[in-house]
Order: sequence, then C-alpha cells, then structure tokens
Amino acid sequence: MAIDDPGRPSIGEKIDEVVAGEVPGQHQFGPGVERFDEAVDTAMDRIRGNPSVDRVFTTASHVGDFSIIWHAINIAIGLVNRQPKRVLAFAALIGLESLVVNQGVKRMFKRSRPTTTGEAGLEVRQPRTSSFPSGHASAATFAAAMLAPRVGWPFSALIRTAAGVVATSRAYVRIHHASDVVAGVVTGAVLVSVTRRVLRRYAPSGLV
Repeated sequence: MAIDDPGRPSIGEKIDEVVAGEVPGQHQFGPGVERFDEAVDTAMDRIRGNPSVDRVFTTASHVGDFSIIWHAINIAIGLVNRQPKRVLAFAALIGLESLVVNQGVKRMFKRSRPTTTGEAGLEVRQPRTSSFPSGHASAATFAAAMLAPRVGWPFSALIRTAAGVVATSRAYVRIHHASDVVAGVVTGAVLVSVTRRVLRRYAPSGLV
C-alpha cells in the first residue's frame, strides 16, 4: 500500500486541522444544508473565472476584513454630520459584535471551511477562526442596520448593497459555506435587535 496517497490529506494536514479545532465532518448540519451549500457553490461556479466578477467579490472580501469598510463609512458619516460620539460608539459596538461572533459563537461550532486558502486564483486572507457563522456576513448585517439609518437615500441603499456584496463574497471566494453566510446574516440581525434594546434602555438619546 502506498504511503503517500494524493487523494487523501497528509498526517500533517490532519494534525493541523485537529489543532485548529476544525475536523472535517465535525458539527455538520445534515444533508439538507449540505445540498444547499453544494447548490449555491455550483451556481457560483458558473460565474467564477469572470475577471470583473472575480475582482468585485475578491475586493469585497478584502475590505470586509476587520470591518475596514464599515469603519471607513462610519468615520465618513461622522465627519459629514459632525458626530464624533457616534463614530466612537459604532466602533465600540462593531468591535463587540466581532468579539461575540469570532471568539464566542464560532467556538461553539468549530465547523471546517470549504477551503483553507480560498478558490484557486482568488487571493484572500487565510482566516484563523472556524467557519460557522460567517463573521463578514454578521458584521455586514450589523453595520448596515446601524449605519444606513444615519444617512438618506441613495446612500442608505448603497450601504445595504455593499453589505450584501461583502456577505456574498465569502461564499464566492470559497472561504465559507453558503449556509455560514446565511447564519452570519441571522446572527448579525439578532445582535442588532439586542443592541437596539440595550441602547434604548441605557444609552443617551442620539448616541448611535
């Protein structure tokens, strides 16, 4: 029997997966979710390789790293509206959101990613956290809900559109399963609801 089977992961790769807490097959969500993920991935595969589309989604994935795009929009709105307290408040809130999702929820599931480096030919940052839910999708949902009401149309629509593109990009570049993205959107929406309730009760009016 051959020692090195190219069709199987090496022992070193298996050890790395165990150390990272991402064992393939662990904490999977059933055949229905698997079929959904495969259907979305197959649909996206039909447009992967288009240079323009690849550029849009790869860029969206990059600017979503560390919520760069949401911090930039927050600062821009704060400068235009001259509301420095709102800038600081949002920065603190989305930082807390990231902590809850990436260091809290993700540790509960430890789902392995569809790939560790993303789709071949698409450069993306290699995440250190597990796959479920998507932190990019959660942050995008949270940011859009908190920032869009602070500006009028069409800027509010642009923010929400950007959020959708950033969230979708994670499945497009194959660093997340499609179900991770859906779960990220739901998680972000839940955190928005909780945050608004807390702010209505304890925060000064007009803080965010």
